[in-house]
Amino acid sequence: MRSTPATDDLTRAAPATAFDLVVFDLDGTLVDSRADLAAAANRTLTAYELTSLAADDITAMVGEGARVLVERAFAAAGRTPAPPDALDRFLAFYADALVVETTVYDGVEAMLARLAAHCRLALLTNKPGPHTRGTLALLGLDEIFDPVIGGGDGWPHKPAPDALSTIVGRAGTTPARTLMVGDSWVDVATARAAGTQAALAGYGFGAGRIPPDFPLDDVIRIAAPLDLVRHVLPAIGAGGGARP
Repeated sequence: MRSTPATDDLTRAAPATAFDLVVFDLDGTLVDSRADLAAAANRTLTAYELTSLAADDITAMVGEGARVLVERAFAAAGRTPAPPDALDRFLAFYADALVVETTVYDGVEAMLARLAAHCRLALLTNKPGPHTRGTLALLGLDEIFDPVIGGGDGWPHKPAPDALSTIVGRAGTTPARTLMVGDSWVDVATARAAGTQAALAGYGFGAGRIPPDFPLDDVIRIAAPLDLVRHVLPAIGAGGGARP
């Protein structure tokens, strides 16, 4: 059927974007890495003849960087402080098995493809930079984000706003036109500190650990990755693949 001029105009028009820049967290937001993180942590504990922890207990320790994860794991296993070389051993174990059971959440690749056509995408995580880039490469996500900033890449860890503010500046946009997407209170606090909007990935493993008194009134809530499309590209809405 021949389209009308009005339809042609709508087809040709670029959808209005609510944000120029979308910055993503990694673990619990784009990928489910719980099993591989837990495996590396438990390999580290057993290397010091300590008892392994339940995967769910280790998952609850994720989000504030590898050093904090290692410190928490050793404390839970009954040894404090952690041995001086424990962090290095954890990082080595994890580097050897970054993507054994780690998977991209359903809908993430479609969501990223839709957003990338209309706005800039970046990645900011507390996961160490080399492990971050290795994970992205193994999952085929390494050419989507610019820049990619991980722990140890020269900025303080989230929730410090320094890295996010740097990304905003590099993109030539403003905090008001930037959305930080993550699954934990750390990501929301980072967005607030940098003056950007925040979106909370309710499907991620960090969302369930947000303190009950942590305010979320100003936060976009998404139940699945594709939900983000209608918030970033409101002119597309559900027709662009987002859920109503």
